[in-house]
Amino acid sequence: MQEISLPSLALSKIALQLGPFAIHWYAIFITLGGAIAFWLALREGARKKISSDDVTDLMIWSVPFALVGARAYYVIFQWGYYSQHPDQIIALWDGGGAIYGSLIAIAIVIFVFCYYRVLRPLDMMDIYIPGIMLAQAMGRWGNFVNQEAYGRAVSNLNWLPRWMQKQMYIDGAYRLPTFLFESIGNLIGFALIMLFRHRLHLKRGEVFFFYLIWYGSLRFIVEGMRTDSLMIGPLRVSQMLSAVLVLVGLVLIIVRRKRKTLKV
Repeated sequence: MQEISLPSLALSKIALQLGPFAIHWYAIFITLGGAIAFWLALREGARKKISSDDVTDLMIWSVPFALVGARAYYVIFQWGYYSQHPDQIIALWDGGGAIYGSLIAIAIVIFVFCYYRVLRPLDMMDIYIPGIMLAQAMGRWGNFVNQEAYGRAVSNLNWLPRWMQKQMYIDGAYRLPTFLFESIGNLIGFALIMLFRHRLHLKRGEVFFFYLIWYGSLRFIVEGMRTDSLMIGPLRVSQMLSAVLVLVGLVLIIVRRKRKTLKV
């Protein structure tokens, strides 16, 4: 009987209700992660002698485009559903965003912003990447509350705390907490960057290139465990993109090490 009651004990998606306005846990995790990413970027920007105004303005421009990119990416690959429910297209607060959509949007914003401010895009990427990794790790807990980004059904999750087991009881079965694997992987990547970026004499862009390789590899593995992947036929979209990111990161590091200067 206890197993049957577990779904009713799932956490609410809403953290706070203020009259007609609802503040969702997903939004809280994303906002907090973004705030920490901004703070870390300001600190690293000062060390690299990049104006705080430039760091701030880039953040202001990036946030709305990141949200739009995340939702647009998800909606495009789920168009069969959203074409029949157009009123749900903007309902990002209920879940249904794709981090790759955000990353693509942010990359575009960075290149355009740096072109007009006469800045080096790789410098801006290097100062923001650690915070982005931490924000991604935090954002996955929004997926946890929303009961999404999970894996196959398993017989039990006794290796997890009881409160986490309850939340991972979805559609009549315990689900593999792939959100947790990706969150931990991002935390490890963040820790490695923070530990070594000032000790290994990394060249411009190499923090960003490391991110492409680390996150691409992590996401490729985790995506293979998920049951809610965005698909193109039999192929998982995020796995294909992850493989491309790893390859691009490796090539860029090799090219960067062979060149004494890099204009980007």
